[in-house]
Amino acid sequence: MRLPLALCLGLVALAAAGQSPLQRRVVKEVLDYFHGRSSVHFLFKEQAVEGAVEREDSSGTFVQLRVNLVQTACSKRAPRRQNCRVLENRRKPTCLACYKFDSSDVSKVLDKYHNCGPSHHLAVKEIKHRDEAECRAVEEAGRGGDALYLPGMYAFSKGLPA
Repeated sequence: MRLPLALCLGLVALAAAGQSPLQRRVVKEVLDYFHGRSSVHFLFKEQAVEGAVEREDSSGTFVQLRVNLVQTACSKRAPRRQNCRVLENRRKPTCLACYKFDSSDVSKVLDKYHNCGPSHHLAVKEIKHRDEAECRAVEEAGRGGDALYLPGMYAFSKGLPA
C-alpha cells in the first residue's frame, strides 16, 4: 500500500520540478481558489498537471493548465496542514486555470479564469466550449483592444429622489 502512494508522491514531485515558476504559482492559486469554496471541507493536494501551455507575447505571459486534485484526510480548517494522508477513493476534481501575467511585472495578474469540477463535468461539450472562450478572452487581456470602451466597463447608479 505504501509503495503506490510513494510512487504517486514521487511523480507529483517530478511533475512539480518540470513546471515553470509561473505554472507553480497558478497551481498554488488554483488550490487557494478551490479551498476558498464553501462546499469544500477537506484539504486537497495536486495529483497531476496536464496540458500545460505557456505563451509569451508583447502584452504578457499566458498560462493554461489542467490540475487534477485529490482529497486528503485533513480538514481545511485544521491548523496542521502538513503530512495529510491522501484518501484514495474520494473526490478527485479537475480544475482548468487560465492566467495572463503582465510582461513588465510578472507578479501582476491581468486576467484569470478558473473552472473546477468532477473530471467528467469538464468534458461536457457546452462547458468545454465556454472554457475555451473564457481562456481566449484571458489570453487577449492586456493587448491593445483593452483601451477601448467595452460594455460593462463602467457602472452607473441613479440616486434616489431626495
